[in-house]
Amino acid sequence: MTQTQVKVTRDLCMGLIRLHVLHHAAEEPIFGLGIMEELGRHGYRLSAGTLYPILHGLERRGYLRSRVERRGRVNRRVYRATPIGRRALSMAKRKVQELFGELFEETTHDLLS
Repeated sequence: MTQTQVKVTRDLCMGLIRLHVLHHAAEEPIFGLGIMEELGRHGYRLSAGTLYPILHGLERRGYLRSRVERRGRVNRRVYRATPIGRRALSMAKRKVQELFGELFEETTHDLLS
């Protein structure tokens, strides 16, 4: 893939990455390295320099709330979805489901024809 293709793909996927983060934060508390690994399992390779601005932006918008937890000798910032974040996720799920239907409608029609 060329640099331009990578940039275009990344730009298009950023919204999906935010939804993925919000989804997991609605299910259970998340932390940076843990969500980086989870996203990696889905093919998203993010650096800390990309992920943390996403987390901070979601928190600034009121979708996530964070707190510092002490784990042994280490402090870890843990993020959880807020009620606003849960409502936004619910609305986004409906939009994604609608888009999914449109994106794959052609394929279904082709298979049935």
